[in-house]
Amino acid sequence: MDYRFSDRISALKPSAIREILKATAGSDVIPFAAGNPAPNAFPVEEVQKIAENILTNRPIEALQYGVTEGYNPLRERISAYMKAKHNIGRDFDNIIITSGAQQVVDLATKVLCNEGDIVICEGPSFIGSLNCFRSYNVELRGVDVEPDGLNIEQVENLLKTEKNVKMIYTIPNFQNPSGVTCSLEKRKALYELAKKYNVMILEDNPYGDLRVTGEHVPAIKSFDEDGLVIYVGSFSKILSPGLRVGYTIAPQDVIAKMTVGKQASDVHTPMFNQMLVDEWMDKYDFENHIEKIREIYKGKLNLMCDCIDENLGGFVEYVRPEGGLFIWCDLPESVDMPTFCKTAAENKVAVVPGVAFMAQPTDKTNAFRVNFSTPTDEGIVKGMKILG
Repeated sequence: MDYRFSDRISALKPSAIREILKATAGSDVIPFAAGNPAPNAFPVEEVQKIAENILTNRPIEALQYGVTEGYNPLRERISAYMKAKHNIGRDFDNIIITSGAQQVVDLATKVLCNEGDIVICEGPSFIGSLNCFRSYNVELRGVDVEPDGLNIEQVENLLKTEKNVKMIYTIPNFQNPSGVTCSLEKRKALYELAKKYNVMILEDNPYGDLRVTGEHVPAIKSFDEDGLVIYVGSFSKILSPGLRVGYTIAPQDVIAKMTVGKQASDVHTPMFNQMLVDEWMDKYDFENHIEKIREIYKGKLNLMCDCIDENLGGFVEYVRPEGGLFIWCDLPESVDMPTFCKTAAENKVAVVPGVAFMAQPTDKTNAFRVNFSTPTDEGIVKGMKILG
């Protein structure tokens, strides 16, 4: 059979991270390339009790179809929490529960972008979102990530010169892969540019609860009075990535179109998973759990940074993150980054080449990404010695 695939998929390449993980899946490989939550960050016993309770007392509701917008008690709980805690959500906003945060990116692209439209993104940026944009034949324009966030001047120049810019995609907190946090000044400036040029902002915030040092910076969505921001939230990093429960708070008209788009892809997010998340937020100390995982990641982040300084100090440059899961290491110009990453893999340490995160294949970077949440503390120490 001569398989003839669609133009959109034919040009799409597999996730570089997923391919690296497959190639270095051995138990003896130190997984700096991954991004999984630490095993001791999962509330396993709580989830077991909740699951048993749901399947004992409400099995049919959990196993039945649900509405596309999501399990209503969970929608109401998230909406109330985000409004009270983060001032997110206005009268013109609504919420939909999705199959992970990745689906929000997919739905936003599906409902807002035509082929050939432009999305401005950070360079580097999250490869999953970049591939999602590419799957719709959207043109990507990357802007530099500075120590305090994306380059605002470059954003404005693109808005002035490019036609059909539909979205600005940003990860403002502990950005993946750079680990950088966008300053409040730049968040406000970005919002004003979006308002001036009538462009939507897709604010992806899966790591916002993982701050381990420094001061909280308000979300861009918290000062959205014009219906310009699609806020992306997730339970993957604070509860479980395997449950695939995310959400978006966005203008009602956008949510209405996303609902139609979701009906065409997966009908609704699994009811059992939504009910589990809702009961977890209701019955257990949600804030206390977040504090516990912050302490876990604070220790692992500090350990990895100390090991980088000890073994690679004076060799790589990096911005010490205030939270999140990742560190972005710049190699000297004299070092060939792909060869370095390949040699690391040959020595049983998996890191991700920086080129995987760039908006265009031709964009230059001499960096690689490491993750501190997945490996054990012993693995962090050993892996950094090997890299050194």
